[in-house]
Order: sequence, then structure tokens, then C-alpha cells
Amino acid sequence: MSNTVADRLTSIGISLPTPAPAAGNYSPYIVTGNLVFISGQVPLGKAGLEYQGKVGTTFSVDEGKAAARLCAINIISQLSTAVDGDLERVVRCVKLGGFVNSEPSFGDHPAVINGASDLMVEVFGDKGTHARFAVGASSLPFDVAVEVDAVFEIS
Repeated sequence: MSNTVADRLTSIGISLPTPAPAAGNYSPYIVTGNLVFISGQVPLGKAGLEYQGKVGTTFSVDEGKAAARLCAINIISQLSTAVDGDLERVVRCVKLGGFVNSEPSFGDHPAVINGASDLMVEVFGDKGTHARFAVGASSLPFDVAVEVDAVFEIS
């Protein structure tokens, strides 16, 4: 594994996007003490919103995982801003919360949110291991397939 977070991001082909501004009366992140709370991030890519629809109907579980991974990239982008670009300040990813836009009979929410969880470990190593929830929702903002929020400890 590469020595720095920046090296690991580069080695897996991720260039962090410009963080999205808040879409309402809230902050994309809040730093309090040694914790950073990242507001829910959606699968916003270079072409705008991606993965609009329901996982299990519009999208497969694997496509849902890709949507969750994109949410995680956006989380890391917000986090980078919160730590003034120094991702080496991350002590650990404390918690991820994952919401999956799905029909009531869908049950593979954890597999979908693994897309975000796996990226945290890939980028931060052992510091990326976290507590988590993965739940279904009958709808999400902008009809996105997945939304993920996070809490990080920083130095």
C-alpha cells in the first residue's frame, strides 16, 4: 500500500472533484473538536447527478455499489476541504450511514453500501474501518439511488 492518502488515491485513479456546495440551509461539513461530520453526499459525477432511480429496479446491486463509491469519493472531497487539503490528518473513519433508494422487498442494502465502505478502507487502510448503517428508503433527494454521510476523527 502506498505511503500517503494522496498516493493511494492516485494509484486507484481517483482525482477528487471540487466539493459540491450545500443544496439548502446547511453546511456540507462541520468540524467540531476532533470530529468532522460530512453531510449526506449523493452520486454527483463529472456530468452531474448519476444513478437516478431505484436499486433493484432501475439499477443492479453492482451499479448501486458504484453509486455508493461515487458518494464516498464526494465524502473524501468534502473531508479534504475540511482538513485544508491535508488528508494525513485523518485519524480514522468513525462511521458511515448509507441510504439506498429501493422498493420495500429489496434486501441487499449492505452489499450496496459496501461500495462506500470498501473505498474508505482502500484509501485510508486500517483507518478506514468504521461503524455503519445501511438502510432502505422509499425515495431520496433528486431520485438518486444512494446517499451516504460520514463522521471522521482528525488530528
